[in-house]
Amino acid sequence: MRAIITIFFMGLFSLFSKTNIEAQTPKTSIHSFTVKDIQGNDYSMSSLKGNKIMIVNTASKCGFTSQYEDLQKLYSEYRDKDFVIIGFPANNFLAQEPGSNEEIAQFCQSNYGVEFPMMSKISVKGKDRHPLYEFLTSKSLNGVMDTKVGWNFHKYLIDEDGFLVMSIASKTKPYDKRIIDWLN
Repeated sequence: MRAIITIFFMGLFSLFSKTNIEAQTPKTSIHSFTVKDIQGNDYSMSSLKGNKIMIVNTASKCGFTSQYEDLQKLYSEYRDKDFVIIGFPANNFLAQEPGSNEEIAQFCQSNYGVEFPMMSKISVKGKDRHPLYEFLTSKSLNGVMDTKVGWNFHKYLIDEDGFLVMSIASKTKPYDKRIIDWLN
């Protein structure tokens, strides 16, 4: 009898452990998404396999807009080390990104010399939130954490396999120790 009870509990423990592990494993990675670049062309996130990725929602008329400068420096310093920054302009916070894709591209180039990939303007919150940001903000999809995009220049760090590693608040600058440690 004791052996049967032990086997029962071992099986029960195994069942719950397996379910818990499966619940923490995302069903998909960021590599399954295709987005539009700032010129309106398809940009397959699968082209970034093997790279660490920082995803940032950007805005041209925000108190954090000057972060473009450090983002570009960080990109220049680490792009040859399998790292890419992807900018997603969004107008979700006090209409601080009112421009068209063409105006945004011009602003980024002329003011900050942005060379990292910029995507077409999207929504990062609300009912019209882009599916990529649905993935980034929902633990049931990313397998790591529920997050909320609090403002412009919120950063998401993605590992080489396309899985969320960390969410970083807008006020945190691109050269924050946590980001540099992760890159190294």
